[in-house]
Amino acid sequence: MDRDEYEGLIRQLEAEAEHNPGSFRNKVLLISCAAYIALLLMLAVTLLIIYFGISTANGRGHIRQLIYTGLFTLSMIPVYFVVLRMFFLRIDAPGGRELTRKEAPKLFRVLDKMKKKLKGPQIHRVVIDREFNAAISQVPRFGLFGGHRNHLILGLPYLFGVTPKEMLATVAHEYGHLCGNHGKIGAWVYRQRRTFAALHERVDNGAEDSRVYAAIAGALNRFWPYYNAYTFVMSRQDEFDADLTATELVGAGPNASGLIRGDLLGAWIHEEFWPKYYRQADAMPEPTFLPFVTMAKAFYLSFGDWATQDRLTTAWRAKSDLLDTHPCLQERVAAIGEKPALPAPVQLQATAAEALLGLFAKDLAVEFDKDWWREQRTRWNSRYLLVTRSKLRLQELSSADMTSMPLHDLQEFVLLKAEFDSPQAAKPVLEYMLAKPGGPYPKPSFHYGRILLAERNDDGLSHLLNAAKADRNVVDEVARIGYDYLLANKNEEAGENWLDQLRKFY
Repeated sequence: MDRDEYEGLIRQLEAEAEHNPGSFRNKVLLISCAAYIALLLMLAVTLLIIYFGISTANGRGHIRQLIYTGLFTLSMIPVYFVVLRMFFLRIDAPGGRELTRKEAPKLFRVLDKMKKKLKGPQIHRVVIDREFNAAISQVPRFGLFGGHRNHLILGLPYLFGVTPKEMLATVAHEYGHLCGNHGKIGAWVYRQRRTFAALHERVDNGAEDSRVYAAIAGALNRFWPYYNAYTFVMSRQDEFDADLTATELVGAGPNASGLIRGDLLGAWIHEEFWPKYYRQADAMPEPTFLPFVTMAKAFYLSFGDWATQDRLTTAWRAKSDLLDTHPCLQERVAAIGEKPALPAPVQLQATAAEALLGLFAKDLAVEFDKDWWREQRTRWNSRYLLVTRSKLRLQELSSADMTSMPLHDLQEFVLLKAEFDSPQAAKPVLEYMLAKPGGPYPKPSFHYGRILLAERNDDGLSHLLNAAKADRNVVDEVARIGYDYLLANKNEEAGENWLDQLRKFY
C-alpha cells in the first residue's frame, strides 16, 4: 500500500468513525482481537512445526531429507522465540527524576483530587524531566498479560512556562485516556499497536537473512497498514474525547490557552531558546548562565518573541498529519468551542512550577543544571575549540588570493566563510565556488541555497535539491528547510510536492 492509498484509507475510516463511532470502535476491537489470535496461532503453528521437525529428525529416513528437516527446524526456533518474546514485551519505564509526596505535597494533593473527580486509576509514579511536555505513560510489567503501572511525566520547562490550570488541563487530557470504558479500551488497543509494531520491525529486520522471516514479514506487511489505519483513527478520536475530559475539569478557556501556549512556546524553545543558548559555545568555554535556573524568566521576558500573531497564524494553519495521532491545533481548539487567541503572559510567581512545587522548583532547577552541565561539558568545550581553531584558519585563508587557491583549500575557505561569517560576506564566495568546474559541490550548494531562501529567493530550492542529489547526508535537512519555506511562502501542496521530489532520489 503506497502513501496515497494509505491516506485515502485513513480519510475513509475517519468518515466512518464520525458517522457511526460505536460501530467503528467495535471494528477496531475485532481487528485487535484478530491480531492477538493471529499472534497466538503463529506461536502455536511454529511450535508444532518444531515438534514435528524434531520427531521427523529422530525417525528413520533418507539422510538428505533428515538434514533438510533438521535445518528447517533449527531455522524455526528463532522465529518461535521472537513471537514468544512479543507476549512478554518489556517497555522501559520513562526516565526522569522521581518525585515523592514529601517533596511536592501540593502537587500530589491536586493529583489525588483529579483522580477522585475523574474516577480514574492510580498514578503510581511521578517524574520530572527536561522536556517541554506533560504525559502519562502506561507501562506493562508482564507484557500482554497486564500488570500495568501509570507514570506521570512532567517537564520542568513546561511547568515553568504554563499556568497551574493549563498544566492541569494537560494532565487531565492524558489522564482521560485511562478513564472510563473508552479510556481502558483505547489503552489496550494502544498497547496492542505497540506490540505489533515491535513484532513487525523485528521480523522485517531479519527478512533479508531468512526465508521464514521474509514470509512472515510479507504477511505482516499486508496486514499492518490496515491494522495501523484502524487503530490510528481510533486513537485520534480518543484525543478529542480526552480534550473534553480536560475541558470538563478546568474549563474550555484554560484548556484552549494551554493548547495554544504549548504549541507556540514549545516551538520557540526548540527553534530559538536552545539553539541560541548553545551558540554561546562558539565564543565562550563555559555558558554565562545555566539554563534551567533562568528558564522561567527567559520565557517571561521573551513573551513578545514567541507569543506573536504571525506565529499563531502559522500554527493555526498547520494541518493534522498521518505521523501523529494528535489532531492539529486548529481542530483541537475548535472542538472545545474556542477561537484562536494569544495567551496572556504568565507572571513568574504564577507559573505551575511556583504554584505546585513552590521553592522545591528552584532546587530541581539547580539539580537539573548540574546534571546537564556534567553531560554537556565535553561537547561544549569541543565546540569552543573547534570554532576557535576554525576562525583562526579562516583568518589565515582570508589573507590568501582566492583565485589562486588549490581546490581543496578553496572549498575549506568557502565552507568556513559560510559557517562563521555573515551571509552577505559568504554569498559571493559561494557563487565563485559553484561557478568553478569540477563539481558537484553539495555543501556549498546547501549553504548557498539556504542564503537564497533567507532572502525569499525561490532559486535556493534548486541549489538545495542539487545538494541532496549529490550528498545523501543532507537530505533530511534539505527536506525540512524546503518544506518549511514552501509552507510559509506558498502552501501545503507545494511543500508535499517538494518532499515527493526528494523521494525520487532516496
